[in-house]
This record gives sequence, C-alpha cells and structure tokens, in this order.
Amino acid sequence: MGNKGGRRQSKLNSSVILQVYIEKQKGEILGVVIVESGWGSILPTVIIANMMHSGPAEKSGRLNIGDQIMSINGTSLVGLPLSTCQTIIKGLKNQSRIKLNIVRCPPVTTVLIRRPDLRYQLGFSVQNGIICSLMRGGIAERGGVRVGHRIIEINGQSVVATPHEKIVHILSNAVGEIHMKTMPAAMYRLLTAQEQPVYI
Repeated sequence: MGNKGGRRQSKLNSSVILQVYIEKQKGEILGVVIVESGWGSILPTVIIANMMHSGPAEKSGRLNIGDQIMSINGTSLVGLPLSTCQTIIKGLKNQSRIKLNIVRCPPVTTVLIRRPDLRYQLGFSVQNGIICSLMRGGIAERGGVRVGHRIIEINGQSVVATPHEKIVHILSNAVGEIHMKTMPAAMYRLLTAQEQPVYI
C-alpha cells in the first residue's frame, strides 16, 4: 500500500494495522498509559488510555487514545496480561526508535443489542455502571458488550452521573434496538481524573 509518513498498512480481519515509528531520547520513557481492552473484544490486547503531555508518544502525533497496540519492536502484545505488556514497554526505555503496530480504535465502543422483547435476557450484569459479567452466546455478547467497560450512554442518554439502580432499571425495561456507548473502566477513571496516570 506504500509507505506514507512512516506508516505501513496491512489488513487483519478487516482491521487495518498501522506501523508507527516513534523517535525518543535514550533513557526517556515512551509516555503512555495502557489498559486492557476488555474481555470480549475482538483483539485481546492493550490500548492507549492516556499520553504524557509533550512525551515522545504525544509529540509524534502518530498515536491516539484508544489505539490498540498489537506489537512493539517486533514483540506481539496480543493475549498478554497487562503487567507483562507494561514490563515490555518499560524495557524499551534505552531505545531511541520504537516501532509499534497499532489498530486505530475510537476510545468509545458502540454497542447494539437487539432484544425482541422482555423475555430475552440481556445476558450481562452491571455494577456501578461497569459491565462485570457476560453470558457467552447471549444477545449482549453478540452486540459487542465487553466485560470491564463503563457504560457511558444508553439510547442517546448519558448515564455517567446516573445511579446504579436507575441504569439497571433503564436496561431491564429496554426492548428493540438498544444502543450503548462504553469505554474501558480504567480509561474512564483516567479521563474523569478519578485516577492519577502512571506513564511508562
């Protein structure tokens, strides 16, 4: 597809993998916060949740919050635990050029659950707005619901400040096409300043 601005593209299950190079000083951190993409995601790999202001990752202009990191300097991160991925990235501190294979993903996941009537179980449970379990093969899993994600919106209505009971009430009475927006809970906590970012 040609090399454009240091990015090469290849296809993987209809997701476009971009190759991104980031230059930095030896001894300098990459300047990212990574979180898990959430169980049930198509690609079980880490995503960028935050970038350090004026750090190499942000300055490059080539990475976005929500990007999934497939591999870094040739090491695949797919399917690895978060702590292992963090160790791999920390281990690159003395490198001056880092190659990442990423898949562009908006930080917010859009979910569409088709529920013909109330007899159909939604097939997931929620605690404080966070999806904590998912029934395999249920309508929620088919619609793209992910464990570990915070529900932000249901049918166009923000539920960010909505109490748990109200969220459960809205969901249990919803039928037809249920549109939801979700994002990884760890990313949500960073973006709402409930958690201090630890950059690597």
